[in-house]
Amino acid sequence: MTWRERIVDFFGLRRSIVALLTMAVLVGMGERMAERFLPIYLLALGGGALVISGLNGLDNFLSAIYSYPGGYLSDRLGHKRALLVFNLMAMAGYVLVICIPTWPAVLLGSALFISWTALSLPATMSLVAAALPKHKRTMGVTMHSLVRRIPMALGPVVGGILIAWLGEKTGIRAAFGVALALGIVALVMQQAMIDGVRVTAQAAEGNPFRLWRFMQPALRSLLVSDILIRFCEQIPYAFVVVWAMKNVGVSAIEFGMLTTIEMITAMLIYIPVAWLADKTTKKPFVVITFVNFTVFPLFLLVAKSLPLLIVAFILRGMKEFGEPTRKALIMDLAPEGRKAGMFGLYYLLRDVIVSFAAFGAGFLWQISPAANFLVAGACGVVGTLYFVIFGTDLTRRADSA
Repeated sequence: MTWRERIVDFFGLRRSIVALLTMAVLVGMGERMAERFLPIYLLALGGGALVISGLNGLDNFLSAIYSYPGGYLSDRLGHKRALLVFNLMAMAGYVLVICIPTWPAVLLGSALFISWTALSLPATMSLVAAALPKHKRTMGVTMHSLVRRIPMALGPVVGGILIAWLGEKTGIRAAFGVALALGIVALVMQQAMIDGVRVTAQAAEGNPFRLWRFMQPALRSLLVSDILIRFCEQIPYAFVVVWAMKNVGVSAIEFGMLTTIEMITAMLIYIPVAWLADKTTKKPFVVITFVNFTVFPLFLLVAKSLPLLIVAFILRGMKEFGEPTRKALIMDLAPEGRKAGMFGLYYLLRDVIVSFAAFGAGFLWQISPAANFLVAGACGVVGTLYFVIFGTDLTRRADSA
């Protein structure tokens, strides 16, 4: 085996995986240039704290609603055609936001471009499961997560530069214009590069209530703890940029740099963690991730200067420590032939419930930022303890069997 073949084998770089990674960079770059500054754009268009929390709640709720259809369509149509549909929906949302600069239009357009991540994730995870053997799935998910962090790191910086150059309104609309152009390129490339894998129609389950019966107890325990951890993440999520720019006083470019620091931190830990998780057990890595989720909002409360915000965003990057491992664990626990559908069902149940926390976050913020951050931290503590007690270590279960 040559050194190139060893690299390809180690990182799981099959043809479809390479195509998937390329698409993630193109779509993600456009998305992160604009979406990360949406709360600031809503404020500039006359929206308030409740509109911002409404956007975050809408994001969570629609992500949940879209997840199961995304899994069903992937099982039914195959990855290639399903991703075509999802990309077209996102591009339609970009066009709406560019053409109508009002906050109601932003909310309506976001209902479409939010669809990209929510709809495509089950198809993405199913593609990884189909393209790679089980002992390489954590690495495959990790490579996808790592590559996605490249646009997450660079996109907000470019978006911040556009805002500094053109102003909040025009700069963010320009960012959406770039997102639309990159989406068109990604659409052409994904159709040319991704293999047309198709699952038989009989394997696609359209009724989530029937699919629920196939979710084993270990996956249900992970789901409960994950819901509580996402409460911790989503309650302060939309207000992090508001806290940094309006309360601490950093600029848009500085906030973009903070996001870059977060993503670089995540990228540095991905590969070694994936290698260890595939070689050992998954539960400890998920526990560490849940702890990092919990610490971030608590530390953010005392981060009232740029140096402290840098530390906070390093901690935020550390929350990705075991995220690919968690996704790989979901795919391992999902039944064969229904992996995309089960992944979609998992996210449907999780995000519908979490959306209520996101909608209520604005009321907590109106009380005080401290109330928002402390409630989030409390949810993280409970979710972490639940997984420590009830979470299942898949490798040990397999060894026992």
